[in-house]
Amino acid sequence: MDPVTTGVIGTALVFFLLFLGMHIAYAMMFVGFAGVAYLASFEAAFPMTARTVYEVSAYFPYTVIPLFIVMGGFAASSGMTKALYNTFDKWLRRLPGGLGVATIGACAAFAAVSGSSVATAATMGTVAFPEMQRFNYHPRLATGTIAAGGTLGFLIPPSIGFIVYGMLTEQSIGRLLVAGILPGLTLALAYIVIVIALVKLDPTLAPVSPASVPWREKFSSLLGVWEPLAVFLLVMGGIYGGFFTPTEAGAIGATVLFIIAFLKKKLNWSNLIAALQEAVRISVMVLFLVAGANVFSYFLALSTIPMQVAEWAASLKVSPYLIHSIVIVIYLFLGCFLDAISMMVLTMPVIYPVILALGFDPIWFGVIAVLMMEAGLITPPMGLNIFTVAGVAKDVPVETIFRGVAPFLFAIFAVVVLITIFPKIALFLPGMMTR
Repeated sequence: MDPVTTGVIGTALVFFLLFLGMHIAYAMMFVGFAGVAYLASFEAAFPMTARTVYEVSAYFPYTVIPLFIVMGGFAASSGMTKALYNTFDKWLRRLPGGLGVATIGACAAFAAVSGSSVATAATMGTVAFPEMQRFNYHPRLATGTIAAGGTLGFLIPPSIGFIVYGMLTEQSIGRLLVAGILPGLTLALAYIVIVIALVKLDPTLAPVSPASVPWREKFSSLLGVWEPLAVFLLVMGGIYGGFFTPTEAGAIGATVLFIIAFLKKKLNWSNLIAALQEAVRISVMVLFLVAGANVFSYFLALSTIPMQVAEWAASLKVSPYLIHSIVIVIYLFLGCFLDAISMMVLTMPVIYPVILALGFDPIWFGVIAVLMMEAGLITPPMGLNIFTVAGVAKDVPVETIFRGVAPFLFAIFAVVVLITIFPKIALFLPGMMTR
């Protein structure tokens, strides 16, 4: 059997194993090992697999993953979520759907100190949902806003999405993180526009407008923003200015947030252990996924499929943006069945060479890919953020949350189109970095 046919059969086998319920990391590693053994030899496949798992788990820069996760845990423990929501509530509550707008703003601010979308949705949900319930917001708007706002944790740095993309494509993680700042703010603004538009079209979604807040209270509430703002400027400013590597920045951010939580007497053994356990759980999951993807990539490289697909795409007499659009549709489809990180590790071995062959900037495409990963977090039937919010709003049916989050998908697609037309939105800040 020729290498290309072997590669096609191997790829189909991965999807078959996923259908049977095997974890994607093990499916890719098993097929990759078997494929290399068939195309080369068992003597080559066994040490390659062992070496890949070791190198991924032992590579020091990847310690940035648990550090960014721990940052989010310490931030939540310090009470930042309540302070952030209180600040945005006081300044934005008079807008149509003001509490929903405040939720988006608070999610964006919390995302700046947390690398996890699920953590952002969960922590903000516990604060925002009871408040929106108190003012008779429709559960569809309340839960949809929280689930969509939580996706900002995957785009606004520090972001696990960009770290995984950088690991898979060997791009600068620092530049990728910086590239997410302006698109993240743009998406947050688009979400706010969606909330306001929904309430304008159907005022029953937010029937009660909270009373106005005196200016003195508004300005005093700004004290709730300084901590996450200072940490974000320290971490991302250090990366942007070339003073820290992403790993060093994560360590500094985690240390600062630990000190803040400790000084505020918010840190105890229970939430400290919970933060560390979450960091270990997510880190092990991500590293196994990347190791599996790397093993599978070796197999695909031997099959020559990525190279041939890239050459075929480059030779087509069509606009590269048509291929780009097809990739977006593929990600939208896969987002219905796979979680965000699994979708990325499964597709990058084939799609990334195509993107390079078409002449697209890899940093720019990293932003597009992460945006589509965000869409996967809120698309049925596997939207992880949906079920996270369902765990917070226990009385709201999952179907209601899916309906509530649907309009926010249009905001993601609008930002994808905007960044495609104006790539400088993603590339301006990375282009100004010192290193």
